[in-house]
Amino acid sequence: MRNPQSRCLLSGNEAIARGAYEAGVTVAAGYPGTPSTEILERLAEYSEVYAEWAPNEKVALEVVIGASLAGARALTAMKHVGLNVAADPLMVLAYIGVKGGVVIVSADDPGMHSSQNEQDNRFYARFAQIPLLEPSDSQEAKDFASLAFWLSEEYDTPVLLRTTTRVSHGKGLVTLGERRVREVPGFRKDPAKYITLPAHARKRHPLVLERMQRLSRLADEVEINRLEWGDPRIGVITSGVAYQYAKEVLPDASYLKLGLSYPLPEGRIREFAAVVETLYVVEELEPFLEDELKARGFKVIGKEAFPRVGELDPRLVAEGFRRAGGIFSIPRWEAVSQGEEVLPRPPVLCSGCPYLGVFYVLGKLQVITTGDIGCYTLGAFPPLSAMDTCVCMGASIGNAMGLEKALPPGSKKKVVAVIGDSTFLHSGITGLMDAVYNKGTFTVIILDNRTTAMTGGQDHPATGVTLRGERTKEVDLEALCRSLGVERVRVVDPYDLGRLRGVLKEEVAAPSLSVVISRGPCILLDKAVPGPLMVNTELCNGCRLCLKLGCPSLSLLPLEGEREKGRPKAKVAIDPVTCTGCALCVELCKPMAIRARA
Repeated sequence: MRNPQSRCLLSGNEAIARGAYEAGVTVAAGYPGTPSTEILERLAEYSEVYAEWAPNEKVALEVVIGASLAGARALTAMKHVGLNVAADPLMVLAYIGVKGGVVIVSADDPGMHSSQNEQDNRFYARFAQIPLLEPSDSQEAKDFASLAFWLSEEYDTPVLLRTTTRVSHGKGLVTLGERRVREVPGFRKDPAKYITLPAHARKRHPLVLERMQRLSRLADEVEINRLEWGDPRIGVITSGVAYQYAKEVLPDASYLKLGLSYPLPEGRIREFAAVVETLYVVEELEPFLEDELKARGFKVIGKEAFPRVGELDPRLVAEGFRRAGGIFSIPRWEAVSQGEEVLPRPPVLCSGCPYLGVFYVLGKLQVITTGDIGCYTLGAFPPLSAMDTCVCMGASIGNAMGLEKALPPGSKKKVVAVIGDSTFLHSGITGLMDAVYNKGTFTVIILDNRTTAMTGGQDHPATGVTLRGERTKEVDLEALCRSLGVERVRVVDPYDLGRLRGVLKEEVAAPSLSVVISRGPCILLDKAVPGPLMVNTELCNGCRLCLKLGCPSLSLLPLEGEREKGRPKAKVAIDPVTCTGCALCVELCKPMAIRARA
């Protein structure tokens, strides 16, 4: 990929992939999720590494555990909520331990740039009693990924490597090294270690606690937990990207910079606290370090000064130090300009997206629509406003089942569940199985755009292509639904509004459970778009009906001096750069003012 011993500009995700490669990783598995996706994509570029997209994060970790049992070094990567899905095997793996090193990358998302929550996954390290590494830049991301495999094998434990969005996507210079080739010894039977029967697990739990004691001693010795002496009046304990922000604001303060942030290096903390006058804890999201320190009797200033919600930045850190008192001057940050207001970009589906017609029709049907995780969640926003719930991956079908069972008998409100193809395979199959088994009568719409679109267009088991670009068997969604017992399964073209409307009306009114598969490729991957449309302004009457699609290529051009019902009279315009020519607006235009360009 790149010559060893060179320096390259890498994102944190690319650096983690490189560090794992240099450490001799053999197997990698994951599920796409921003901000972690690129780790698996980069690992797949190395011929020496087997890398796969698994149907979900639980399966990915289970694949990695299997590779470890054979003695191979293995890595799984996922976004923070993905670790919730993988928590079951994680908790048991902490008891089992490893043969080949296991590294679990959790990419957290403070500020919820692309997530439904901003949970702090450092707590998983404490929950599972496993070590936690937190890099603060790309070089550390590479180095820590390599270190994590040694740590895993030396202490017989999975290792949690936690990044955040800024570390994952920020770029920095990284020094590359050689790959260390390792033999994979193969599997050896060890029932007392690998079979977690209660009798075996009871004996493993004390070993987990003893392991944490040894890791605590290591935390006091390891170089990645380092003391940086400066002004003794201010002592800052920090980790991850928060270290970079604090260092930028107060470069002359004293720092205890944690790389192995669980278990804590209590000896170094006491050494540090004995010298500095005031201890500050700068960390994003929850008071994870702060609570650990206070439980040990240290007096620290933390979340009373620094925000607990959202991601940090230098301005917020500077404000936090001022709020804490005792710091009256912070060079360069005395007056931080907010800069010019950036005009907001409304969250909308893409021009020509196959979801547009589905949500337009659902809005007209006046149903309760339970939604799911994916691009299609944007169907909740005006003017479509056609989604009523969104909880987590795969929840739409279970939510629909519960709503239907709870609505009063004779309720005229019908329930429709909407789920994407990748999300359905991730965790929607069991929900559909439950609906069949327990006699649900609602409608499920599978939005099949042949990709995992929200994270950048990754393949999944129904596309017939692996992460390594190899052709494989495709999951047949129609056959899968029928095999679960769904008798009414129909496939529609989302660009044929007339038939789409007719099919959805029939299925919503049907007395039994039904599945409608709306099949149309993601417009960003479709190479056969017909080209932009245009508006005949003489025929356009300004009725605005086409705008109800929510297509970002459509806009209004006010006519100077003309008003209608108290508002400026206007006609529709189509942006020729972004219009894909999907013709959904043509189907809605009653005066037939929209047509193809000559």
